[in-house]
Amino acid sequence: MRLWIALHLPRLPLEVFCPRWSGDNCTVVLEQERVIALSDAAYEAGVRQGLRRGGAIMLAPQSQFQQRDLELEKEALQAVAMALLQFTPQLAEAEESTLLLDVGASLRLFGGIRALCRKVAHSVRALGFTGWLSCAPTARGAWLLARSNGGRALKMASLELRLDALPVDLLPPARSYLGWLEGIGCMSLGELYRLPRPGLQRRCGRALLDMLDDAHGTRPELHEWLAAPASFHARLELFDRVENAEALLFGAHRLLLQLTGWLSAHQLAVERIRLLLEHERGRTAGPPTVIEVVLAEPTWKDTHLVRLLKERLAKQELDAPVIGLRLEAPQVQPMAPLSDSLFPEPGGSKEDWQRLLELLAARLGADNVLQAVPSADYRPEQANTWLSIQKKVRPAEARAQLPPDMGSLPRPTWLLAKPIPLLMRDHRPYYGSPLRIRTTGERIEAGWWGDMQTRDYFMAQGEDHAHYWLFKERDAKSKELEPRWYLQGLFG
Repeated sequence: MRLWIALHLPRLPLEVFCPRWSGDNCTVVLEQERVIALSDAAYEAGVRQGLRRGGAIMLAPQSQFQQRDLELEKEALQAVAMALLQFTPQLAEAEESTLLLDVGASLRLFGGIRALCRKVAHSVRALGFTGWLSCAPTARGAWLLARSNGGRALKMASLELRLDALPVDLLPPARSYLGWLEGIGCMSLGELYRLPRPGLQRRCGRALLDMLDDAHGTRPELHEWLAAPASFHARLELFDRVENAEALLFGAHRLLLQLTGWLSAHQLAVERIRLLLEHERGRTAGPPTVIEVVLAEPTWKDTHLVRLLKERLAKQELDAPVIGLRLEAPQVQPMAPLSDSLFPEPGGSKEDWQRLLELLAARLGADNVLQAVPSADYRPEQANTWLSIQKKVRPAEARAQLPPDMGSLPRPTWLLAKPIPLLMRDHRPYYGSPLRIRTTGERIEAGWWGDMQTRDYFMAQGEDHAHYWLFKERDAKSKELEPRWYLQGLFG
């Protein structure tokens, strides 16, 4: 099934200067000294599109007047396109600030067209833009519906009915002939489509007929798909000096959405990101503040990255106001999608557990969330080391650090912080009750380069049927008649 989503950004000339998340400032955008876009505050003051600059100043003298910047609009449209690559790799740019997404192969993955449209709309709002979405079986049909905010048409029959009612001036080639079309009473696309084709082509040219045929699906459509760059670097210029680090999360989320689209386009997952907070330029310029987030498990979702950055920004103290943000992804690897299990594990998957640890590390500090790593030492108290959760230790490497004969020996799950000396009664160790030795001894002689230890370890059982891990010191220089026994651990 071929289905297209068209996204039209009607307020793009305004929102490159005044995004939705920056507040409703009184902003007016001019082109050739006439108003082409304005904020809600300017509209309430009486400013209208097409008004000259002088009239707009009289009605709203407190407004910020900006000249239209086509280069900024192009960069903003590319940023939106980069973020939307997470939904489909087949994305093309169309006329008049519109993007076309071929989502026929993505419907099942995202739960249907309605769920997919909600996700696209949510991403556009998070980027700070206003978008009109439409769906249609043809790309040009979806483009026309989006330009008029005409909604969805999932079948060709319903699309043709909606197209017939649209105004004829939506087609760019028809705008030069609006006077003639009004003179013959042709005001809708349906009336235009029913005109004799040879005469319409002689009068208006072939481009008009091609657009009509594309919209009705009678002509094959060709598109040039947008390609993601080989490496990811995104930058955002802030519209004011920001002195509170937590206020930077909105802009950082916009950059993370672009990263998500780039990762999906290349089928990659990110292991480390760097957010650079740019400060003043010129003579007072200083180096950017770097916030680095290292992930225990690679991810390609923006939600987890946003939570981590939120925790880091909440603890960040700014030495100077921030005027720009830059996001980099210096460490990526091929994406390994999760496989759904028929019987999922209670308490969440391994990935959920890793995300929890990463969130705790971002909140408490990487040095305060530790993981146990085995060490190549026979001494029980030296056989384990604690490393930061951000340092990756693969299971194969951890097993390789163990001595070769450690796997078959009984070791308790609860090791005491300090061995407890035991009493001796009737030549037997005593801990609440006499202890009976149940295994042969395990001899340890290690630490000759430092803390030399010579011990014999045994598993013992008390009268309460609990099992204990004891060791007996072997010291040839000791003058005691009976060996000294110690409790080292408890078996579960």
